[in-house]
Amino acid sequence: PSSKLKKHKLDRLNFSLAILSGILLTLSFPKAGVSWLAWFALVPLLAALRNLSFKNGFYLGLCAGLAHYLTLVYWLAYTMSTYGHLPLYASVPILLLLSAYLALYPAIFSMSLTCFKRPARLVFMIPCVWVSLEYIRSFLFTGFPWELIGYTQFNVLHLIQISDIFGVYGVSFCIVLSNAAILLAYLCVTGKPWQETKIKAGLAAGSVGILALIFCFVWFYGNRRIQSIQKLISHSPSIKTAIVQGNIDQAKKWDPAFQLASIVKYIHLSLLTKKHIPDLVVWPETATPFYFLHNARLSEMVKKGVHDTGTDFLIGSPSFNLGENRVEYFNSAYLIGPEGNVYDRYDKAHLVPFGEYIPFKKWLPFLGKMVEGVGDFNPGKKGHTIKWGDLRLGIQICYEIIFPKLSRAMVKNHASVLINITNDAWYGRSSAPHQHFSMTVLRAVENRRSIIRAANTGISGFIDPCGKVMAATPLFEDATITRSVPVIEETTFYSRFGDLFAMACLGITLIAGFGSFFIRKYSK
Repeated sequence: PSSKLKKHKLDRLNFSLAILSGILLTLSFPKAGVSWLAWFALVPLLAALRNLSFKNGFYLGLCAGLAHYLTLVYWLAYTMSTYGHLPLYASVPILLLLSAYLALYPAIFSMSLTCFKRPARLVFMIPCVWVSLEYIRSFLFTGFPWELIGYTQFNVLHLIQISDIFGVYGVSFCIVLSNAAILLAYLCVTGKPWQETKIKAGLAAGSVGILALIFCFVWFYGNRRIQSIQKLISHSPSIKTAIVQGNIDQAKKWDPAFQLASIVKYIHLSLLTKKHIPDLVVWPETATPFYFLHNARLSEMVKKGVHDTGTDFLIGSPSFNLGENRVEYFNSAYLIGPEGNVYDRYDKAHLVPFGEYIPFKKWLPFLGKMVEGVGDFNPGKKGHTIKWGDLRLGIQICYEIIFPKLSRAMVKNHASVLINITNDAWYGRSSAPHQHFSMTVLRAVENRRSIIRAANTGISGFIDPCGKVMAATPLFEDATITRSVPVIEETTFYSRFGDLFAMACLGITLIAGFGSFFIRKYSK
């Protein structure tokens, strides 16, 4: 870099712009949900990066990331303090630690952009680098792809239809491309350089033109796909499903004194659905706060309730298997017939670190679990589907639904319908239940499958294969809703081939990154 770049210092304005980007990003996600902000939320950060050094780009990205993630996942401290019984002096540092880890991604993003001296590369490299890092975040250290930028558009149906080819990463690419085009237009109009190179009018106009063309294609594709999928739905069979939202207080859920009341409540609500003659009744994650089939008295109560309702049930329950040397615990879902016979069981495959198991337990024995329950859970088999008559059901428990590859694995294993059972009571009335629900919508579009979602305290609902929310419950209310959902067997490009687009972005980023590194090294 030139001497002028070396002398360029970070100032208050730089940090203010970075923080502004972080806040705008958060506001584009639920609960605020001002989705259009995402299309230019990164522009203040990008503008602040011009003429910065490699190191200062990292610091500025870290600042933006901290501003974003501290305001996005603030509810983590509440959850750990209220239900994990951790004091605030312990839960707040954990929130800071997670936010700092997540902030590394925008930090690396910002640092990487300072390597690109030629502004002509920016229009595509900015979205490529961003998508690459989102993809890495989806699997590194077991993965935490919570609220990727593409999820901001979950309720803009025409824009998210490209997910059946590119996944949520395609939507992310379009959004960040918009930020890149706006940046170049801004720098051109103001006459400000990028790394000492002025932006020509042709480059700015070309960037905006490319964005307009891609946006028109995405909108046109979305319109055509919605029409074709709705036509397919009109000729497809359907299943009538009832969701039961028991609204059980998390503070009482695992108290033995309240077990009986919880079961009575779920049975009572289930019987209310009988008049609709559902094919299936779905209870949320761990709706039975005991080991189903092992606690004889309570299990018989559940079976009688199922029998009296007269249909099949899918219920969430902890379970265990007796191994040779130890007991193996699982977070499970049972499919039960009206005669009390168990058709099959699904065991949660992707567990929550520090919630359902302790990573690096051998080296960190002092760490306890942050939720109530018995022992560490064991993972089940990924992609396992449950046979139900002529159909197969893909069950995903809690935050498994935020991992696209898990939904894909179930569809590839012939799942005709996806069912997400969860207990979001941990999050209270924070933005977390709304954020969790928004990510569920993209799984429906990616795989063209209906999604049935049962949550203990909400949000429960039905999502059709176009991503349209057919019905949803409010938070913290007793509720039952019954709907007929279409059963589609079509396998999308994304279901078949997965994250080829994201991997292509990663490949391009690595090639461009190494190229820039060697150019800088040998041009000195």
